[in-house]
Amino acid sequence: MDDIFLGLGSNGERQVLHLGRANRHGLVAGATGTGKTVTLQTVAEQFSTQGVPVFLADVKGDLSGICMPGSPAFKHAAVIEGRAKELGITDFAYRDNPAVFWDLYGEKGHPIRTTVSEMGPLLLARLLGLNETQEGVLNIAFRWADDNGLLLLDFDDLQQVLIACAERAGELTTQYGNISKASVGTIQRQLLSFASQGADKFFGEPAFEINDFIRTDETGKGIINILAADRLMQSPKLYATFLLWLLSELFEALPEVGDPEKPNLVFFFDEAHLLFDDAPPALFDKVEQVVRLIRSKGVGVYFISQNPIDIPEKIAGQLGNRVQHALRAFTPRDQKAIKAAAETFRINPELDVATAITELKVGEALVSTLDMEGAPSVVQRTLIAPPRSRLGPVSDKERAIIQSISPFAGKYDAAVNRESAAEVLAQKAQDAAAAAQVAAEQGEDAQRAQARQSPSLWGKAGKAAMGAVAASAGSVLAAQLSGRKSRASPMASGLSAVAGTIATAVGGEALGRFARGLLGGLLR
Repeated sequence: MDDIFLGLGSNGERQVLHLGRANRHGLVAGATGTGKTVTLQTVAEQFSTQGVPVFLADVKGDLSGICMPGSPAFKHAAVIEGRAKELGITDFAYRDNPAVFWDLYGEKGHPIRTTVSEMGPLLLARLLGLNETQEGVLNIAFRWADDNGLLLLDFDDLQQVLIACAERAGELTTQYGNISKASVGTIQRQLLSFASQGADKFFGEPAFEINDFIRTDETGKGIINILAADRLMQSPKLYATFLLWLLSELFEALPEVGDPEKPNLVFFFDEAHLLFDDAPPALFDKVEQVVRLIRSKGVGVYFISQNPIDIPEKIAGQLGNRVQHALRAFTPRDQKAIKAAAETFRINPELDVATAITELKVGEALVSTLDMEGAPSVVQRTLIAPPRSRLGPVSDKERAIIQSISPFAGKYDAAVNRESAAEVLAQKAQDAAAAAQVAAEQGEDAQRAQARQSPSLWGKAGKAAMGAVAASAGSVLAAQLSGRKSRASPMASGLSAVAGTIATAVGGEALGRFARGLLGGLLR
């Protein structure tokens, strides 16, 4: 099996990233404009060629071009083709790569959603910037909702549960602890603030299935999953929290495989410093744990950062494969970064690493990777190989075409709002108000003789089925109008909704998701 060709060292040796060690994580660092993005693109497309699925965050919008072939008409084509000739790449030819676009806001790709319950109070507290006391109240809200069978799917559910907890603060104190209305108010304000930025679109259903990132196309190439993150970067906490959630989901969902011949997935985390900025100890410990242990799941995590000292030492110690582009020694912090970067490499007696870091040209880097025995190679000054896909963004028309042939068309695009905490609490409040009015006007005996106000379990299932059928039918119609096939099935969606609703009512959210997944598998 071929390895990932990074470039040619100054000693004339090929510098490669061994596929069998690619799950040992890595770092691509360097100042702005030194070639980090091009290196990332070169490595990502080679992973895809080797059948390894890739996830990468497109922070600036220019990585979207990886799905299109490069062109001799490109203004820098002569430089690219000249570099390929200089490195002895005799089979160099422009080519595209299979890709799927994703976007938390659903504007430039398929939306990615998770439920509030799946995010959990720890990550949600990080997202909302809560202090220890406020995080404690959030934990109580989650626990109370769980004890009362209330599903926390979206922001509205959490808001209504927080209101209910505040109203019952006195009776809940003994069992759960103190609930301060001031803390509840702070959490509510933060929820409203993030909702106004569009973050509420990340929470809801259909929830994203993590295995959809781990796919190959019909030719065996790994799918490159591109997250449109240019708008997302305006909410850096949401960006960092989302990527940490994604890593956690991968860690929990994938089986142990040890060190496979090639990774199951390679995960590129651009602007990595955002993950660690102002992170509380509990969250930092979670990051360290996931990065340290996810290797055994066959997942390689590659941090992309301008400055190598942005990565905490405990995390940096897990990064065995390193590509260091140029750094500039303008400030004391820059000088510290250069020294730190130089000390992380295995010494090359023929190379002054600290000096070389400041002298590297665009498209050059210091490279050290793990050999097949797991030991780091001697650092070499390296000319980085050029990508074969387009350097630069795709047009809106090209993006639309790629989306139209996506295997997930119709699966995530339409949001579904089934009965959860907000609806249950609203119905209970309505029933209580109606019962109180009847009791006041006609007496308690008349109130007890009233028919059931809330719909039955089968009524809920029927309502869920109708909603799912309508959404699925809409996807089919949209596909027909655009001249493409749709994987959506109104009948399957309706049956799945019925199964999920009944199982949720009986056994909670986990059983509901299991039932929908099981039935979905049988209907494929």
